[in-house]
Amino acid sequence: MFIVYIGEKYIKLTNKNNKNQKKLMWLKDSSIGRKFVMSISGLGLVFFLLFHGCMNLALVFSEEAYNWICSVLGANWYALVATIGLGVLVFIHFAYAIYLTIQNRMARGKDRYAVTAKREGVEWESENMLVLGFVVIGFIVLHLANFWFKMQFTEIMHMCGAEDFAVATFDTVYAPTDGAGMVKALFTTPIWGQVYCVLYLVWLTALWFHLRHGIWSALHTMGLNNLKWMKRVKVIGTVGATLAVGLFAIVVLYYLGYGIGMLLA
Repeated sequence: MFIVYIGEKYIKLTNKNNKNQKKLMWLKDSSIGRKFVMSISGLGLVFFLLFHGCMNLALVFSEEAYNWICSVLGANWYALVATIGLGVLVFIHFAYAIYLTIQNRMARGKDRYAVTAKREGVEWESENMLVLGFVVIGFIVLHLANFWFKMQFTEIMHMCGAEDFAVATFDTVYAPTDGAGMVKALFTTPIWGQVYCVLYLVWLTALWFHLRHGIWSALHTMGLNNLKWMKRVKVIGTVGATLAVGLFAIVVLYYLGYGIGMLLA
């Protein structure tokens, strides 16, 4: 009886594990599962952008307040955990985006070459999400080089004993917690500052298109796809993208005006 009981428990346990494995494989192998992962990771990144944008907005009102926020975050353990989590989200979202695109192209085969005209009812950003994603990723790398590398990464290097490690912004080295000084130098240095402002505005435009369709697509995938919610979800996508991008754009436009004022003075 004991042996039979153990055998039954083993079989039940095995069946349960198989069910769990099937659930995990569903997230990778099924179209809906892959879109679900894209939706969750994408919405997580949108919430981060809203938080980061609100933090950056402090620059317009008080550089001291922004530097205080930088000191509270910095290389503290909770900030490092959040940074790692954010990196994982970006990797998952981007990897699944490429995987989905390849799978869709393979599924359509040669038929995709037969369509040369724009499909009716399909928005431009919907057909160019991967391209927009590459643009966004490229500028994220530039953004990390301009700020994260000189702030949190520099603090990490100091904690590891490399106290002389420092990266200059236009020949000036700022303390890792002097984020306001770095932003001001990057965006207001004559000529190069204005170039950076324009580049960031181009990036934010691409990000807006990516987010507008991305938010709509994520909510659509998660069930808000009936006739009653279709138009509402599109409005939510537009408002969410405008809010997230607008918070960053305000700061860039503020320093663009500041820099132009310095040139004309």
